[in-house]
Amino acid sequence: MKDWFQIFISELKNISWLEWTGVSFGIAEVLFAKANKIWLYPAGIIAVIISSYLFIISGLYAESVLNLYYLAMSIYGWWHWMYKRNSIPLAISRASKKEWLITLLIVVAGLVILYLCLLHFTNSTVPLMDAWISATAWAGMWLLAKRKIENWILLNISNVFAIPLLFYKQLPLYALLTAFLFIVAVFGYFDWLKILKRTNETGN
Repeated sequence: MKDWFQIFISELKNISWLEWTGVSFGIAEVLFAKANKIWLYPAGIIAVIISSYLFIISGLYAESVLNLYYLAMSIYGWWHWMYKRNSIPLAISRASKKEWLITLLIVVAGLVILYLCLLHFTNSTVPLMDAWISATAWAGMWLLAKRKIENWILLNISNVFAIPLLFYKQLPLYALLTAFLFIVAVFGYFDWLKILKRTNETGN
């Protein structure tokens, strides 16, 4: 345990300024989101651009592709906030059997396609893990867009596998950020569960 801690401290000392910057903007995005501030979007865009570059040079190509989706959603969210902020959001609900089937298809199709692409068209050393993390995240984001409570489960499946992979790829700050997002997702699930129960009780 002591040796592992010393290795971790050594890795922290060798972290580049770019990784510190990317993670700092990632944390800022979460804090701005919690405070309901529009600055979450520009912070998120900067974080995604830096993260994508770092993931590419680290050989995490599927996660880089995943970040392109985050970038598109950040740009859309920024636009939506400014022009349609007062529109009524979708209500939180549970996924139906059909939606679970679609979720499963997203995971399986995403895993197979990404794995084969990484295996045959890149020099990735972790094609299966990289593909799995991205496929489960894609499924989670699809559920999130539809305001399904199960999105937190899929996102945290992705997070729990991403943490050791990021350590392995010598991106310790991103591993810690992902661990933080894992905790946020746990609280997010229970917060949504309370809202869902309250909605079911009141019928609103």
